[in-house]
Amino acid sequence: MTGEVRVGIVGFGWMGQVHARALSRVLQHYPDAPLRPRLVAVADNAPDDRTQRAAAAYGFEHQLPDWHDLVTHDEVDLVCVTGPNFIHRDVAVAAAEAGKHLWVEKPAGRDADETAEIVAAVEAAGVQAATGFNYRNVPAVERARAIVASGRIGEVEHTTVRFLADYSADPDAALSWRFQNKYAGSGVLGDLVSHAADLVQYVVAPIDELVVDRATFISQRRAALPGAMHYEKGAGDLGDVENEDYVNALFRLADGSRGILESSRTAVGEQNTYGIEVHGTKGAVSWDFRRMNELRVCADQDYLNGFYATEYAGPGDGELSFFQPGTNNPIGFDDLKVIEARRLIESIVTGSPVGATIHDALAAAKVVDAMIISSEERKWVSL
Repeated sequence: MTGEVRVGIVGFGWMGQVHARALSRVLQHYPDAPLRPRLVAVADNAPDDRTQRAAAAYGFEHQLPDWHDLVTHDEVDLVCVTGPNFIHRDVAVAAAEAGKHLWVEKPAGRDADETAEIVAAVEAAGVQAATGFNYRNVPAVERARAIVASGRIGEVEHTTVRFLADYSADPDAALSWRFQNKYAGSGVLGDLVSHAADLVQYVVAPIDELVVDRATFISQRRAALPGAMHYEKGAGDLGDVENEDYVNALFRLADGSRGILESSRTAVGEQNTYGIEVHGTKGAVSWDFRRMNELRVCADQDYLNGFYATEYAGPGDGELSFFQPGTNNPIGFDDLKVIEARRLIESIVTGSPVGATIHDALAAAKVVDAMIISSEERKWVSL
């Protein structure tokens, strides 16, 4: 490559457009980035012309009906895999085998075996592969990780992580691919718990052992119209929901600490209620995505009657200084994807992974698979 990285995106719904925006903005925030992203091709088989209009608006040079043509395209160096879960493995493996770098949204595969196939293809091809674990890029989360690693809150005793949402709370919402295992692989586990598992393992330590309960609260939904999203109304016959709406888990971490995880896609009143609390022998830290730029810290106090103080992320935390000039000038969700894009570009240039990688996706997928086994067999499972 000579000064640019040429991009193809497979799947151009919301997340595909997030990737396009992020790549388009890299040089605005990182003017010294070693490569300039160029939007070359998009592939999506949406049944209407919304995708075509969107692709034209972003300035893609080619619109392709078949992803096979994109992953082998001579003018593409990097493939973003942002379509439904059931195409991730096939697209990612084919792209790696064609010598393309990858940016794969989670879950990378429908299970750990599919994700391992992507890892093997990436390693065999010698390409770089990023995964969309964007919450670890939050400057306040980077500060929390540094505080935990520094020992400022002492030895970690227990962690609580919650990822609650309402996007499937409507019982009249359509039976889209997300509710069918052959397409999604799992329910809230792959969609939200994969994020939660990565956040725990990034901020604290790897998960070693767990026990899980799962529930499906809305057991049937009406069939979706062609191209309908999971939040749009169903219109056809009733069909079975094949995967979980809700998960709770106890886990043990490699550092000897304990934890609790809870996640739901049907939690009425909750929108993007994502967060982590880490309690140590001398203090605690707490982060909530809804107040993304804030970190609540209880530290440097006595053991009794301690209290939290709010610390605001500033230019010294993570990548905030590339987006805002001072403390408590918040960044947003799309900015986290710009950070991901910049780190992937650095990985491509240096040949060394920076940021969340396909190996992190595999680590999270193994947690999800262990949770399924634990729930089905009603027992603790070791990873």
